[in-house]
This record gives sequence, structure tokens and C-alpha cells, in this order.
Amino acid sequence: MSLTDRLLDIRPLRSSRAFRDLWIGSSVGTFGYQFGVVAVLLQVWQMTHSPVWTGAIGLVNAIPQLVFGMVGGSLADAMDRRTLVRLTTLGQVLVATGLTVQALLRLDSLAVLFLLICLASAFNALGSPARRTFPVRLLPADQVGAGLALQNLAFQASMLVGPALAGLVLAQWGLAPTYLVQAVAGCASLVAVIRLPAMPPLGTVARAGLRQSIDGLRFIRTKPALWGSFATDLAATLLAMPIALFPLINELRFGGNPQTLGLFLSAIAVGGIGAGLLSGTVTRARRAGLIQLTAAGTWGIALAVVGFAQPLWLVFAALAVAGAADTVSVVTRGAMVQLATPDSHRGRVSAVDHIVGVGGPEVGNFRAGLVAGLTSAPVALISGGLACAAIVGMLAITNRPLRTFTIEPATLPEEAADGPGAPDAAGSPAEVEAR
Repeated sequence: MSLTDRLLDIRPLRSSRAFRDLWIGSSVGTFGYQFGVVAVLLQVWQMTHSPVWTGAIGLVNAIPQLVFGMVGGSLADAMDRRTLVRLTTLGQVLVATGLTVQALLRLDSLAVLFLLICLASAFNALGSPARRTFPVRLLPADQVGAGLALQNLAFQASMLVGPALAGLVLAQWGLAPTYLVQAVAGCASLVAVIRLPAMPPLGTVARAGLRQSIDGLRFIRTKPALWGSFATDLAATLLAMPIALFPLINELRFGGNPQTLGLFLSAIAVGGIGAGLLSGTVTRARRAGLIQLTAAGTWGIALAVVGFAQPLWLVFAALAVAGAADTVSVVTRGAMVQLATPDSHRGRVSAVDHIVGVGGPEVGNFRAGLVAGLTSAPVALISGGLACAAIVGMLAITNRPLRTFTIEPATLPEEAADGPGAPDAAGSPAEVEAR
């Protein structure tokens, strides 16, 4: 094995053609999505010149995610997941086309724009739980973490490069071509999903509905490794989410320079990309539970350091460490959630994973702003980071199934991974062991 393979674990791209196609298409789609994010922000600002309305974009995005997320999880356990993601991805492409048309027609209607954003968010919420189950159905159990790391690396790269290129397209050609890039990129993602093998739920098929969603929550409650993993993520996001504090920290310590403010987010992205490029050092490790706990604790401590730090280089270094820890935590949590859940419940559990990932940061940023308003930004950062580390430490001590969760090596022939009858990668007791 080469040094490159040990650092960046690309086994999933070699072992499964279906996963390789999915990764390429999803990467292009994620990159195009960044164009839409920047274009919406600019269009709302141009129409209203109000920070209240630009802030409302987050609310318009978040509410459908919370409302339709559990519905998507229930559907994912009741129908072919490939079909569900095909339909929702097509819906997102149509919405991106609608955004392009409204920009070409110069409607300048906030109601139309927000309706389209709401629809896009609803389609994403309905399809995301099913999409999250794809790696575990296409890859051997010991490559699921590597597959998630590759997906996260593509996301981090799109976050770093996409908005900058979107700004150039907006400046040169305007809103409609920028939205068109998102629509075309969405088509690439749709083609990749169309090429996937059928993925009906294995074993007993649940009916879609509220009762089944509640059953999914009950299942999580009975699995300490699962609820402990979600609790770890919530401790990190609810208590230590720093984004809302960046303008205040920048104003207090660095004169409010806009260029400096932009580098705060870039530092986190650089750390995330660095962790992604070194993903092989993590994804080949078996102790996923211990890795997630360590990463979440590191995230909290690094952000507490940001609260103390005075030199700009130390702030950026701590943020880069936090970004790397966040990437490791997200990847290991994703692998644990998929591998610790039987296929019959995987859609509904993935829905909870999706909601935790979407709602936790939003509420965490609100908490950070509230604490900073009552005290100061450094106090909010330090108290939140240390509280996060303390709670993660308590979980590590009290939740043994989480702490000792182990991913065992497994094999899955490429023909099976690519074929329509691919076995469930988490179905064998030898593949996953929670000691």
C-alpha cells in the first residue's frame, strides 16, 4: 500500500463503480448548490437591502428540513430508496430551473423566491435520509467511513471554492447564469442516481407514517451507541457552534476588517479539507466511537482556545484544528449510525441524523449570540467550548457501548456492490461489534 493510499483512503472509489459514480455526481451537485446559495443571498439583498430578510433565508431553509426530515426517513424505510432519491433530486433540478427562469424574467418577487427556496429545502429533506443510506449498501462495512470521508472532502472543497467562483459568475453575467450552473450541476447528480442499482429496504418493509417515525425514535433510545453518538454531536453544535460570534470577535480584536472575517470561515474549511486529505489515518481505524468522542472534545477545546486567543495566527490555527476535528467527528458518526442500524430502520435513523445535523448548528448559533449578548463573545466561546468538552467527557465515561463501538473488517465483492442484489453491508454480525 502506497503512502498516498494510507493518507487519503480511496478504496471506495476502486471497489465500487456505483459508489464512484455517485460520488462524482454528488460532488458536482454539491458544487453547483454553492452557486445557488450565493445567488439567493445576493438577490434577497438586492431586493430588500435588509439583514432581517437575508437572515430569513436560513429560516425558510430550516423549517422544511425539520418538517419533512422525518417524513423522508419513514419513506426511505417503506420504498425503494433509489426511486425516492431520483424523484427528490429531479424536484431539486426543477426548482433550480425555476430560480433561473424567475431571474431571467426579473420578477423581483420575494414571495416567489422564498417559495422556491422552501420547495428545494423540502425536496432535500425528503431525499436526504435515503441518500445517507447509500454508502452502507454499496460498500463493505470497513470502507463506509472512507466513503463518507470522501463525500465530506468533496463538500469541504465545494464550500471553499464554490462561493468564490459563484461571485465571479455573478459579477460577470448576473443571477440567471449562476442559477443555471446550479441546475446543470443538479442534472449531473440526477444522472448518477439514475445509474445506481435498485435499493429496496431489506427484510421487513415498514409502512410510511407517524407511527413508524416514532418507532424509529424508540429504536434509537434502545441503542446506547446511537443515542450517545447523537448526544455527542448535539453537545458540539448546541454548546460550541461559533459562526454567529465571528463578527463580534473580528470587531473586538481585529478592527472589523471584512477580509479577516472571511478568513475565519476559510480557516475552518482548510482544517476540514486537511482532515479529509488525511482521512486514511482515521477511516482504517476500528474504534469509531472513541474517535468521535475524541474529535468532539477536541472541537470544544479548540473553540475555547479561540475565545482566549489574541494573535490572529493563533485564532486561525485553533479554527483549523476545530475544522479538522469537526470533519473527523462527522465522518465517524455517519459510519457508526449506518453500521449500527439494521436496514429496516436505517431510513428513519438517518432522518434523525439529518435533523440533528441541520438543527443543531442553527440552534447553537442562536445560543452563542444570546450568551454573547448577555456577556461577551469570548465568554460565549470559552464557556461553550469547555461545556462541550465536559459533556463529551461524561458521555465517554458513562456510555460504554459508544466508547467501545468497533467496526470490524469485512469484504464485499465488487460485482455484488455494483449489482442490483447487493447485500446489506451491515447485515453480518461479524462486521460490526459494539463491545
